Amino acid sequence: MSIDLSQFFEVFFEESFEGLDAMEAELLNLEPGNEDMETINTIFRAAHSIKGGSGTFGFSSVSDFTHVLETLLDQIRDGQRALTAEHVNFLLKSVDCLRGMLTALQAEQEPDLTEANEIRQRFEVILGMAEDTSTTFDLAEETLNENTYQVDFKPYPHLFKTGNEPLYMISELAELGELETQVFFDAVPDINSLNAEECFLAWRFFLTTDKPVSAIAEIFEWVEDDSDIEITICGGLFDTGLADADADADADDVVEESSPRIEALPDKKENSMEQTDTSINKPQINSPAKNTDTKKASDSSATSIRVGIDKVDSLINMVGELVITQAMLSQIGEQDVTETTITALQEGLAQLAHNTRDLQENVMRIRMLPISFVFSRFPRLVRDISQKLNKQVELKLLGEQTELDKTVMEKISDPMVHLVRNSLDHGLETPEQRVAAGKDPMGTVTLNAFHQGGNIVIEIMDDGQGLNTEKIRSKAIANGLIQESDELSPDEINELIFMPGFSTSDEVSDISGRGVGMDVVRRNIQALNGSVEVASAPGVGSTFTIRLPLTLAILDGQLVRVAQHTYIIPLISIVESLQIDISKVSRVGKDLDVLRLRDEYIPILRLYNIFNHDGAIEELDKTLLVVVESDNHKVGLLVDDLLAQQQVVIKSLEANYQKVDGISGATILGDGRVSLIIDISGLIKLSGLKRPGSQELVVEQKSAGAA
Repeated sequence: MSIDLSQFFEVFFEESFEGLDAMEAELLNLEPGNEDMETINTIFRAAHSIKGGSGTFGFSSVSDFTHVLETLLDQIRDGQRALTAEHVNFLLKSVDCLRGMLTALQAEQEPDLTEANEIRQRFEVILGMAEDTSTTFDLAEETLNENTYQVDFKPYPHLFKTGNEPLYMISELAELGELETQVFFDAVPDINSLNAEECFLAWRFFLTTDKPVSAIAEIFEWVEDDSDIEITICGGLFDTGLADADADADADDVVEESSPRIEALPDKKENSMEQTDTSINKPQINSPAKNTDTKKASDSSATSIRVGIDKVDSLINMVGELVITQAMLSQIGEQDVTETTITALQEGLAQLAHNTRDLQENVMRIRMLPISFVFSRFPRLVRDISQKLNKQVELKLLGEQTELDKTVMEKISDPMVHLVRNSLDHGLETPEQRVAAGKDPMGTVTLNAFHQGGNIVIEIMDDGQGLNTEKIRSKAIANGLIQESDELSPDEINELIFMPGFSTSDEVSDISGRGVGMDVVRRNIQALNGSVEVASAPGVGSTFTIRLPLTLAILDGQLVRVAQHTYIIPLISIVESLQIDISKVSRVGKDLDVLRLRDEYIPILRLYNIFNHDGAIEELDKTLLVVVESDNHKVGLLVDDLLAQQQVVIKSLEANYQKVDGISGATILGDGRVSLIIDISGLIKLSGLKRPGSQELVVEQKSAGAA
């Protein structure tokens, strides 16, 4: 019987990556010489699960590699070997290597085993060194002489319901040596009372192998609570830690197969006492590298998400409320139209709106995950980089349970990595420099997350030397980004680090300072409808603040009318809306109007011109101005009228049509019409207010001169 296991690959990969994350986190908590055995056990269990799963699904490269590091972990937890810093480093490298191998397999590619072979060889050297010490091992466990073991395996009837399959365990036994099998099926009931979901078979195996008994016992670890297992050799019973067996059977009830190869269970049994000659072949496993039917997993956005039972229960309750409301409205629809039924209909529609809103909120909660999923990668990053830079760094994580949409979380990870690397490389000083400055030799990097309104705010803080404004200004002048005559405040100078190609690093390294990065960080964050800003004080440190919407699927928007068209402006971008005082409007250049609003000049963008609409109101004193902000710049959008504010479901234009400059997406309004969502940053570029390669508006210099 052929079993396609590819349907379970994705679950295996997800659980394996979770196991690797757990291994990495626990390894970072280990202190050689003062290690916690429970931590060692947690790491061992994660490695053991990955090994078992990869072996089951035919990923032999992963199972073989994991077996070596599992052996080392087993010796450490049994007290046969002392944990060293070298062990921790190599185990962390193994986690990285396994992550790369699993990623390749998930993408249906053959993994590059070059690094895996090097690390495995190093582990084998470490394990080989142990054999030269005075440590004495149990000879029965470590003997290399071939022995014949008798293994009695009697599963409980509920075994199948636990997700276990004896066929796979038999296959693993066959890989240890030469195997003879006997099957007992005298407990199989009559066909009329047979329950196909229960296991009625028992087995006796005779295995000739040079492997220790622990290798045999390991195969049955998954089912030790769901079966009776006994392993014996030369009349001796091994204490394997598995359940005691009572698998005695009458010889007349045995069906014996003399071949040393594993054979397949017969599809039909004419008589439980009759000898069979059908085969049990090793279960067929479709290779992920060759199976074209396997779901592509190279796109990380296609992965699943785990949902707490409380969220599922809440959804079920909401659906129940909807069903009740629907039944009520259906009943009203069958009645004659009277004043009473109209009132009842209005109440029912109000209840439907309330239920729909609650359902929407609960559905969105399903996509929300704690930001600890992102924060968890930084302890390892900080450890590795601080060692490389010879700096002492303490990482503090705050607000780890702050929830964020899964899609936003996946896309914010890389920008955060770059900001943290910059803090470690440029921000924090060496221990000697910190002591000379009167500081603690150990620097601190803090990651903090919290909700603020409808946004999530992420702060990356360090207590280092801060940004060198003079150096930034000099570099900007040298690169032609600003003029020497330009007068900029310290905050404005600090903002220059987000300019394309800007870097203050004197040396190019693999950590930072390649002249790319900070502009990409800002661009990636803006693509999430977010913003990033920096605050710094010399000798005190720097703080990078990222503001993001909680979700990319739903947007709080302001509907505006331009001619006969309805557009949506994200509420997060709106500063204020006002009627224009024509006396405060000035003309800059040939066709640009600016409004003097308090102490700022606000350029006025006529949406009907940008989007080529006829029939819009053109007189400034008869229109409304929506002041919006993007990239720390304010502009005014001229609209005919302000309509309602509402949450809208965002539909991607780029995915369904093509990218449209100045438009970030679309939505369907209640009347069925399609409304476009304005991209403020893209609109500013489309209007020509920004010079190519510059972050400042053209109007700012002109307005400053006019002032």
